Amino acid sequence: MSEKAWLRLAGAAILILLGLSVYVAWRGTQREQAQLQEKLNSAEQAVRDANAREESRKVELDQQLSELQKQEAKVQKPEQVVKALPAVLPLPTPLVLQEVAQSPTMGQTSNKDKSNAPSPNVLLPVEDLKPLYDYAVGCKECQAELGVAQADLKDEKVKTQTLGKERDDALRAAKGGSLLKRVARAAKWFALGAAAGAVAAKLAN
Repeated sequence: MSEKAWLRLAGAAILILLGLSVYVAWRGTQREQAQLQEKLNSAEQAVRDANAREESRKVELDQQLSELQKQEAKVQKPEQVVKALPAVLPLPTPLVLQEVAQSPTMGQTSNKDKSNAPSPNVLLPVEDLKPLYDYAVGCKECQAELGVAQADLKDEKVKTQTLGKERDDALRAAKGGSLLKRVARAAKWFALGAAAGAVAAKLAN
């Protein structure tokens, strides 16, 4: 076989192998993109579900806070406080208002001076002291935990934004760079193969 025929045969073989390498690289890229897209879809669904749960909790919290604020606005007088307190702070023994005894002089107070009359005292049973103290300590703990939770939430938002950027970069790389890299790598090896084939054909003659 002449050198020209060998070169044609080698060139045809190289073109076929190069075409096969491009096809294999393309199929590999398509498979990787499909796997990546599946993972992204799963992650995005998880994010959407988490956002829906957060939104639902936020709505419930807003409703609860609104009701508490309305109750707080209604309760102003000592009698109202004593009556409404068990709903928000149950105590072993309910608080009781004790009317202050008036002296004879106070009993003769004119209607104009009724606003200056002594207010009733609240009887605080001894068994209520420890629950009140524990409740105050619990409020301090909640405030500390809330501060940490708010700081953690800010950090989580930063991490989520960073991961989102990395996800977008990975998706762009999978769509644009992977196939070109595969083809370039395959072309390099086939170029070496073509050179070796040409040398072999030359030596055969």
